[in-house]
Amino acid sequence: MTEYRIDDLARAAGTTTRNVRGYQDRGLLPRPTRRGRIAIYTDTHLARLKVINDLLHRGFTIRHIADFLLGVQRGDDLVDVLGIREVVTEPWSKARSETISAEALKSLLNSRNPSHYKRLEEFGLIEAAGDDYVLRDRETVYAFGRLTKLGLTLSKILDVHGKVEKEMAAVASTLISAGRDVVESERGEGWVPSEGSESDWAAELIGEMRRTATISAHSALDRALDRDLAHQLDDYLRNATD
Repeated sequence: MTEYRIDDLARAAGTTTRNVRGYQDRGLLPRPTRRGRIAIYTDTHLARLKVINDLLHRGFTIRHIADFLLGVQRGDDLVDVLGIREVVTEPWSKARSETISAEALKSLLNSRNPSHYKRLEEFGLIEAAGDDYVLRDRETVYAFGRLTKLGLTLSKILDVHGKVEKEMAAVASTLISAGRDVVESERGEGWVPSEGSESDWAAELIGEMRRTATISAHSALDRALDRDLAHQLDDYLRNATD
């Protein structure tokens, strides 16, 4: 079995030594063996790191990953851990993540207010990782940064984001409820797939629902933005010339 020092392990896994230590502290990674003052890692650690990285890139949080790994270690029923739950609960969001230093994030968002970072964590946009932060939704956080450079305050941006989140939660509830109605009307309340063809049908249905819901919601939002922008621009110019 290949042996690694921490620098070599981090390089092989495409991460940083800081992340390796952070995952150990959170119980996501087994402790290395010790040879004197040298920490020795193996292929087992590398494989676990690759799983963690893959789950992070798919949008799972450190907390989700910890729960998943703990369930596997406890020997929980893999039908619950993977099976239909994997099909249903796979994140729809494909947001890219990135780990940056606290100072870099403060510079990006032009804010050192702790309450701002607390709200960003509550929204699921960032997550503290030791002295660093994991941007759970890199594009959104960087977009906020660009707006602050144009003079908007982060407080105002977060207020608007919070309102949009609530509206989107209502839209999501409508879409998911419609999908549930389809399953219950086709298979009955409480149905769970029990064979290959049933699982294939459920997976295909959910996949198509995801694609259709995403296209429909995005298109509807684009049309609404076009309409409201035209209306508010006309109103703004009318008031400006009065």
